[in-house]
Amino acid sequence: MKIALDPYMFRALPIDEMVRTVAELGYEYIELSPRADFMPFFLHPRADDARVQELKQSLRTHGVRLSSVLPLYKWSSPDETERQAAVRYWKRMIEITAELECPLMNSEFNGRPERAAESEAAFWRSLEELLPVFEREGIALNLEAHPDDFCEENTPAVDLVRAIDKPWVNYLYCAPHTFHLSGADPVADIAAMMRYAGDKLRHVHIADSFNHKGSSGLRYILNPPGTPARIHQHLDIGQGEVDWDVFFGTLRELGFDGVATACVFAWEERARESSAFMLDRIRKELAA
Repeated sequence: MKIALDPYMFRALPIDEMVRTVAELGYEYIELSPRADFMPFFLHPRADDARVQELKQSLRTHGVRLSSVLPLYKWSSPDETERQAAVRYWKRMIEITAELECPLMNSEFNGRPERAAESEAAFWRSLEELLPVFEREGIALNLEAHPDDFCEENTPAVDLVRAIDKPWVNYLYCAPHTFHLSGADPVADIAAMMRYAGDKLRHVHIADSFNHKGSSGLRYILNPPGTPARIHQHLDIGQGEVDWDVFFGTLRELGFDGVATACVFAWEERARESSAFMLDRIRKELAA
């Protein structure tokens, strides 16, 4: 099993300092997430050959490896111009990932929930272009359901991943999305959702979140009433309402041996303390 850190809270650091910080915290792996000077959100990658080599050298120097690369592009956009641009960005980022000698990329379905059928059609068009590129470069892909994507819930997300029908395309369960993954059910059955993913569960994102459906849907009051906005957090374990005994117990039951990424975003003012705490807790829970 690989325990990785998403270094988003350290994104303002220069690349070498970011990698050194991750190593000092005790992590052996990094899940590279968007940062403005390398792989921005929804835009063409900024990394040129020199910056890619800089990252490779920093990884070698500090004894850290990439577990995965996580780009976010609008590859399921119902707007065809936007979708085509996203495919171009994906192709360049796949090239960069191959150059970094990283075997895995993760991403979200994207698209629009209010235009789900159109978004899914766009998603399949993008896959037709991109799956051969992933296959040629020998890079695997894990996909996660995300709040406000065209596919937001666990069961349909797992089904969609299975429909791709590639052994190297698998599912990522994101713990801070737990209360969205369970749909309208006010009680999120983490064990059932993970068991449904079964052999397709190859990656987990670990951070805590509150149940926005609690207190008859009044845990959070959003205005104007009826707004379709989604809400969740990426907190330290124990600061929210995810049932961690069930989460880790089910991973142990399933013999999970994939990638576990600490992905807390809420505490930039105490990023080192938060990241160190998460590593210690994950190691203890998954040691068995």
